[in-house]
Amino acid sequence: MALVGAVNLFLFLVLLLSSCQGRENWVKSRYPFIKRASSFYRDGHEREGGYDYIIVGGGTAGCPLAATLSQNFSVLLLERGGVPFTNANVSFLRNFHIGLADTSPTSASQFFASTDGVINSRARVLGGGSAINAGFYTRASARFINKVGWDEKLVNESYSWVEKQIVHRPNLADWQNAFTQSLLDVGISPFNGFTYDHLYGTKVGGTIFDSSGRRHTTAELLASGNPDKLTVLVHATVQRLIFDTTDGKKPKAIGVVFKDETGNEHKVLLSSNSESEVILSSGAIGTPQMLLLSGIGPRPDLEKWNISMVLDNEFVGKDMADNPMNAIFVPSNRPVQQSLIQAVGITKLGVYIESSSGFGQSDESIHCHHGLMSAEIGQLSTIPPKQRTPEAIQAYIKTKRDLPHEAFKGGFVLGKIANPISKGQLSLINTNVDDNPAVTFNYFHHPYDLHRCVEGVRMLTKIVDSKYFTNFTQCDEETLERLLNISVKANINLIPKHSNDTKYMGLKILMDRLGKKSGMSEA
Repeated sequence: MALVGAVNLFLFLVLLLSSCQGRENWVKSRYPFIKRASSFYRDGHEREGGYDYIIVGGGTAGCPLAATLSQNFSVLLLERGGVPFTNANVSFLRNFHIGLADTSPTSASQFFASTDGVINSRARVLGGGSAINAGFYTRASARFINKVGWDEKLVNESYSWVEKQIVHRPNLADWQNAFTQSLLDVGISPFNGFTYDHLYGTKVGGTIFDSSGRRHTTAELLASGNPDKLTVLVHATVQRLIFDTTDGKKPKAIGVVFKDETGNEHKVLLSSNSESEVILSSGAIGTPQMLLLSGIGPRPDLEKWNISMVLDNEFVGKDMADNPMNAIFVPSNRPVQQSLIQAVGITKLGVYIESSSGFGQSDESIHCHHGLMSAEIGQLSTIPPKQRTPEAIQAYIKTKRDLPHEAFKGGFVLGKIANPISKGQLSLINTNVDDNPAVTFNYFHHPYDLHRCVEGVRMLTKIVDSKYFTNFTQCDEETLERLLNISVKANINLIPKHSNDTKYMGLKILMDRLGKKSGMSEA
């Protein structure tokens, strides 16, 4: 029997290695232009005469931009992270939370916390946010397109190019069906069915997860690029932009300096084409950070870090905004299928209602913070600012990992505020591009944002109290009141007040969540 077991294990390992090798070979054949940054000079990838376009950041904007520009121009795309295709934490829905929780130096997710105390994640992988987010796909509103001055006809024609390659129609989980019916039950109407369009009411949107649970990121759009004109370097961390400031001319970006995965620096320049450009697509945080490190920003900020000024621009790092999110944890009295965002309620107040479920799928999944989908993100602001220390956050995470599986059966109903009026600022904490800058969002500083927050929470309570959810969770009015208290207090209670009270706090939350009124036995 031992011999048979050993043989079976050997065959399993062989098949596993063969599968991994096969996937890597497929990636190389489909994306021959993707190389490690250290190969830039060694393998002759540097283009003689420079590039027509250098794009800094291979995320949701950088990848499709590189693919389309390469049809007619030479393009170099620089991404600080690796590829998503062979990363199981990125590729599969079942590993969604694990991928967010893994913030090791080479992972796809970089830990970020604003000075307001709200935890978040920054993408550090080809495909950007589409490699770590909840995968919900929707088109922009016509109002937004007009506001930013885009050609609406061209935008609408471009959607299908993306949708055909990476977007899918979701198969609604039971939880999502109950949620959709609850949205309609509380008056978020009409029901717009399955649609990509941004419409007021309730709808089922697209997803970048296919029917087998595999994620399709914007990195896959690179396959549409011209391999003869496109070069993509991963693990290429841009340090600064290079500017031409000769003869008193207006500063013009002509290249970049980047580090490869071995720590060696490389300089790459644009071609002599007068229309050549360096394009920054490094995200809402990375883009202003790169401008500051390159000498563009408010003079006092640059002088503070002895950065040579290229252009005094007082607006860099200003008007930073983030969409506030509130969440209610909804326990279930039976196993719940894992689902991320599939349906949404869009209100004219600018509050979007979403839901996710099934976090207790595995030990690894529930013993990590739930990233963008969790009450930790939406509610950490309930912790007094002076308690939002790195040590407190680590203690909180450790305590949460000790909670039993039963504490995580169910899901979340989320309320997000679109287009917040409250604004903040970004500033450098040092000159190391690998470190997060300091960002303050000033959540709810404007009273209208706070008003919408209150109305959003009222909507959440009505949804959870809907007959469709009460049938699913067996919650009643008393339980609903407890759920609200839990959602607000859970994070505070999970920070130990004394060295010996960790288990007590974990037990307190567990008992609250598993009360008899929710149809479960007491702990």
